[in-house]
Amino acid sequence: MTSTALPAPAPPMSGGLNVRLSLMMFLQYAIWGAWLPFLYDYLANSLEFTGAQIGQVFAAAAVGAILGPAIAGPIADRFVHTERLLGVSHILGAGLIWQLSRTEDYQTFLILALVYGFIYMPTLSLTNALSFAHVPDRDRDFGRVRLWGTLGWIAVGLVMGHWLANVHSPEGSDAALASALAAGKVDGFKLSALLGAAMGLYCFTLPATPPTRSAESNPALRAVKEVRYQPLLTLFLVAVPVSCIHQFYFVYAEGFISGRITELPGWTKSVFGAGGGGLMTIGQMSEILVLGLIPLVARRVPRKVLLMVGLTAYAARMALFAYVDSLPVPVGAALIAGIALHGLCFGCFIFVAYMIVDEETTADVRASAQNLFNLVIVGVGIIVGSMVATAIGEWAKGGTDVTDFRALFSVPMYAALACLVVILALYPLRGGRRDELAA
Repeated sequence: MTSTALPAPAPPMSGGLNVRLSLMMFLQYAIWGAWLPFLYDYLANSLEFTGAQIGQVFAAAAVGAILGPAIAGPIADRFVHTERLLGVSHILGAGLIWQLSRTEDYQTFLILALVYGFIYMPTLSLTNALSFAHVPDRDRDFGRVRLWGTLGWIAVGLVMGHWLANVHSPEGSDAALASALAAGKVDGFKLSALLGAAMGLYCFTLPATPPTRSAESNPALRAVKEVRYQPLLTLFLVAVPVSCIHQFYFVYAEGFISGRITELPGWTKSVFGAGGGGLMTIGQMSEILVLGLIPLVARRVPRKVLLMVGLTAYAARMALFAYVDSLPVPVGAALIAGIALHGLCFGCFIFVAYMIVDEETTADVRASAQNLFNLVIVGVGIIVGSMVATAIGEWAKGGTDVTDFRALFSVPMYAALACLVVILALYPLRGGRRDELAA
């Protein structure tokens, strides 16, 4: 009989490293959360862009996300310290997002959004890569670092909600209030710019993360080659429709919730402020709970099961929004439950997917692989999702000015169920490279 010694547990992460990486994540997602939930309403009701133009603005940022990672990933893998690349990117991004707050012309706004996506979007995966490079144990440590990104999103959402309630909520008709709120959402861009400048400077103090300088002449190409095999192949194929489903939420949820605001419990305004953006932070609060539990279940629950839980949550959230008037519960309770499901949607699918990409690729191409997945989830998926979501939105209006939200949200609901079937049928129960390493 032979015995196999268990690997020694990784040393605990130092408190100093935990604080440094956590602050990085806080600022990274606060920058994005300051403006994204409000973008559709601001463009539609303040700048008066058409539905097609709004879809193009969302897609333009995603086009930048496709082009940016193709350069940023290989640079971080081979030539430049990741923390330095992050610092320069955020300082440039701060200037661009400030200029967006001063732009009302559609063509100029579209071009700035394209360039901003090129600079900002790659930083999402680069912060992941930097964290993975320094945490002693991915399963145990990364979740508690990444949840500070969620806290950053919550913080700016609450700040903006109360800012709108106290500065941009005049007395008068509902129409006057809606107009003032939409116009006030431009302040989210200004807040994002200030946070971006702070993040850019802070990045230069982060732990040194030099390039691996491997012999591989093209790490991006090698990352593509590694994606050809299971389980990454199925994960990447499903990532595009999942990103489209995710985009439906961020395009329509804030306006949809704002339109039902009088049916919500009275305490929500005092806690979350005006508009739907503050209330949507309930989703990030549930995300904290899920991300906090991931380290406890990641070693015991197969990745496939976690992905299926996330897809089920996507379908359930869209079902709650679609059938909110037909459910045997108060409308407010159904809306809050739908928002709260965001934690399972993000944590069990997108967050776990980033973990899978890291553990199923070799060390010298991980930054490129993270950027490649980022390209799919916030690049291709958002382009397709933005165009599809705005087109479905026009279809759901049926030639009127009133949106049939049951029809609108039913589309991503059925799409999530289809993705669930694909994962069930094609995704292996156990990962490939994890099993190789265990052997």
